[in-house]
Amino acid sequence: MPIHIAIVDDKQQNRASLKERITRTGEIDVLFTAVNGEDFLQQMKELKSEKLPACVLMDIDMPVMNGIEAVSKATEMYPGICFLMCTVFDDDDKIFEAIRAGAVGYFLKDEKIENLIQGVKDVLEIGGSPMSPRIARKALNLLMNAKVEVSKPEEDDSNLSEREKEILKLMVEGHDYKVVADKLFISPHTVRKHIANIYQKLHVTSKVQAVRLAMKKKWFMLF
Repeated sequence: MPIHIAIVDDKQQNRASLKERITRTGEIDVLFTAVNGEDFLQQMKELKSEKLPACVLMDIDMPVMNGIEAVSKATEMYPGICFLMCTVFDDDDKIFEAIRAGAVGYFLKDEKIENLIQGVKDVLEIGGSPMSPRIARKALNLLMNAKVEVSKPEEDDSNLSEREKEILKLMVEGHDYKVVADKLFISPHTVRKHIANIYQKLHVTSKVQAVRLAMKKKWFMLF
């Protein structure tokens, strides 16, 4: 089955071109396009829950409601949907604001279409955070130069077992099922069973939601 996505961009030519190129392989189906963040949120309200896109390609600079504001609102309303920025902006402020708003990936509009398709698949299949190479370098520099404020983690009230905590920590670090299995010397099938239990105990339905909750509560300190 193709992956269902939405495209948000204020320029009609950009929407049409991206839709045509990204659906050419048959791996991705564009449910709808929107001209700005407000239009996107309105169209989302009109969809049934089982018809929502799994991923959204979001432009930044748009009238009425820009992409960063739209992602910030939408991640609260639709926590199971992944948002990838697809924009011409590569300045540090925009990257930081987009990630803080809830974007899980950041592509420039001149990115090769096959890389964009693979990025959508990586986000949904292994919980990746794909970025154009130039953006990845900038994001790394931001992290290296950032002043880290030390804060105490919230009390762990998750009721997770020690093994489940180990697996969740590896998920937060960005590892996929196979790597988690290799690191813990267990089978991928066992990893999936543990992850199903983690989702149930945390009252979430996806890896993105589980990782976001763990990071919000600062259960794990990453170095």
